[in-house]
Amino acid sequence: MKNLLLIFILSTLCFSCKSPEARMPESVQSGSFLKASAERNKKLNEHERQQIQDIIKSNPNKNYIASESGFWYYYNTKIENDTIQPQFGSVINFTYDISNLEGDEIYAKTTKTYVMDKEELFTGLREGLKLLKPSETATFIFPSQKAFGYYGDEYKIGTNIPLICEVTLNTIIEKND
Repeated sequence: MKNLLLIFILSTLCFSCKSPEARMPESVQSGSFLKASAERNKKLNEHERQQIQDIIKSNPNKNYIASESGFWYYYNTKIENDTIQPQFGSVINFTYDISNLEGDEIYAKTTKTYVMDKEELFTGLREGLKLLKPSETATFIFPSQKAFGYYGDEYKIGTNIPLICEVTLNTIIEKND
């Protein structure tokens, strides 16, 4: 009986011990998620571009300028003779408001002091401020990727919302070199 039990245990150990076998993956990822995401973003960008073009067409009396950075703007007040513009490190004071493409106000006029490129500010507004001179006012139309993008601002601006901002550069307080 002991021999039979010993043979059973040894045979169980011999046959149950084998090296692990590689398993096939349950799902194969071939980059399809990235392709689908890129396709979604292209459609979103095209939809936003069309909305913005519709706004531009509906305001033929405004001289819209397409920026190199991917947003549109026109000057409400343009100063021709002043050549100073904000640079990296300039301390500026500006007033702005934010609305959606339908014109619904999201944030009312707010005045802010900001150090150029050294503090947090959404991409489009940061780039737009560099185009202004003191006392100039411009209205910017930012597609969502130049505004708050996918995440929004966690308060009033949701996911992928294009924005209209009216911005006045009040003063350039100092320029740090």
